[in-house]
Amino acid sequence: MIAHTRFAVALTAVSLALAPMSAGYAQTAKKAAASRPMALSPAASPESLGFDSARLARLDAYMAGTVANGRVAGMTTLLARHGKVVSFKTYGKASLETGAPMTKDAIFRIYSMSKPITGVAMMLLFEEGKWRLDDPVTRYIPEFKTLRVMKGTDSVGAPILEDMKRPPTMREIMSHTAGFGYGLQDEHPVDKMYREKRVLGSNGLKEMIDRTATIPLVYQPGTSWRYSSSVDIQGYIVEKLSGQTLGAFMESRIFKPLKMTDTAFFVPAGKASRLAEVYAANRETGKIEAARKVFGNDMPTYLTQPAMESGGGGLVGTTMDYARFSQMILNKGELDGVRLLAPSSVELMGTNVIPKDVLVNSNGTSGSRFNEAVGFGLDFMVVSDARAAGTNQGDGSLSWGGAAGTWFWVDPTNDLIFVGMIQRMGGSGGDDLGGMARALTYQALIHPEK
Repeated sequence: MIAHTRFAVALTAVSLALAPMSAGYAQTAKKAAASRPMALSPAASPESLGFDSARLARLDAYMAGTVANGRVAGMTTLLARHGKVVSFKTYGKASLETGAPMTKDAIFRIYSMSKPITGVAMMLLFEEGKWRLDDPVTRYIPEFKTLRVMKGTDSVGAPILEDMKRPPTMREIMSHTAGFGYGLQDEHPVDKMYREKRVLGSNGLKEMIDRTATIPLVYQPGTSWRYSSSVDIQGYIVEKLSGQTLGAFMESRIFKPLKMTDTAFFVPAGKASRLAEVYAANRETGKIEAARKVFGNDMPTYLTQPAMESGGGGLVGTTMDYARFSQMILNKGELDGVRLLAPSSVELMGTNVIPKDVLVNSNGTSGSRFNEAVGFGLDFMVVSDARAAGTNQGDGSLSWGGAAGTWFWVDPTNDLIFVGMIQRMGGSGGDDLGGMARALTYQALIHPEK
């Protein structure tokens, strides 16, 4: 039951601190990555990178206020531009129970912010010629050849099934348009099946695939968008094509090269004291308290190796680790002289792949929808026209969030990254923190030409 909790929590709300966020990564950053010194060293001053310090203080004050009014126990935020850290702040406590202060090296459950990392793992194999975007998924997962599609329900509520018109493609599993369910909620019959069969609580990725193969698709592949378990399916494909476990592949091919020294699928004993406590609101009092249960099961500790390494939501890591990952994306595949991906591969990840006739569907958040301005690439949300989307970030921004309130975005137009970390399940208890962070960051960027 704990395993099920771990992976269901991993995605409960997708932490959809995501106002319209990211598409069309083909924009060129204002500073060429190749000319940068070592990444993420401190800036001389906010003004040296185009920010007004007084205006930037509004961001600091707002985030401090979310802690002071009890919405979250603690927080970290990191803002960088042109590869320099403009601001790296900590607020509040890592644990209200012990009084331990939030620190810059605190470790967070990043949940669905694992997805872009899994996407990069997939693209590493893409560059090796192991797969192509329009390949049928059944080429790599033959267990899915017999998948059927739910067409509706009969008079007694039993599913009416039909054959797939064609198998889902790799492009579709990387953009949540393949038709898979998730099980985070149970209003749809397919999601109920995911929960009943404990797909996300499987004992390993192969068992997860076998259980998924017994459940119908929500819709015919490519005809809609639905947040799904498809990134966990990607994790299985990484294992199958690489011959390594997902964790071992990520460690050797992503974390070690990028010096993401604290990112993994669990926290080892020597680092356990740095794991921030996770909270949820008490339904009766509205105040936050340690999240001990989820879906009626004990909250996992994240201190032991999980039964299933969830590419969709199982990673933990620090703010700086995720900033280094984000900076690599901003640099189009390179960080500190180490190249993971070719620029074209990162551009491909940041290009909307949702068909136009699907763009009207909900993007999985409560406050925004896919449209001509906002779409989804390969494991990133993408914004092609920021002003039409109603946001003051730059065109081509990429982003996503995690179920415990973490968020990030990468803005190639303004050569900027932002990472925010909290640990609160079920929303942030007020204004969306990711949206507020964007608004307050860009109102302070008064000289974007610098």
